Amino acid sequence: MKARATILILALCFVGVVVCFAADGFIGTWKLNEAKSKLSPGTPKNTTVVYEAVGDNVKVTIDGTDGDGQPTHNEWTGKFDGKDYPVTGDPSSDARSLKKINDHTLTFAVKKGDKVTTTGRIVLSADGKTRTVTTSGTDPKGNKISGTAVYDKQ
Repeated sequence: MKARATILILALCFVGVVVCFAADGFIGTWKLNEAKSKLSPGTPKNTTVVYEAVGDNVKVTIDGTDGDGQPTHNEWTGKFDGKDYPVTGDPSSDARSLKKINDHTLTFAVKKGDKVTTTGRIVLSADGKTRTVTTSGTDPKGNKISGTAVYDKQ
């Protein structure tokens, strides 16, 4: 009887761990796959994006290049609850909000002051190995931008 109860408890713990990791499919390091992406010339490129759990928040660290090809680095820490959280290191934005639609989809908005400058959708593939980011908005110069960036999990 004790052995059966112990095995049942271990099995339930294992299922719980699997469910927790499945819900955090975005956590990890993502590299831009330029061959699969469709980015307009002169638009910023986020070449590496890292999602990490920090307590009950998520920290997103982004490295890439701006529209002029200069290196960029910015960070955002918050929840996927649709509320604005501050951004550091990005002169073109003050805040971002991300909202979890389901385990494979996030929507986001980027703000400068009170104005939304960019919106988009992040979709995680069924196997969790690829994420696709679709964006539209305006760059700091007021030009319309749009694109689709595909990232591979590292």
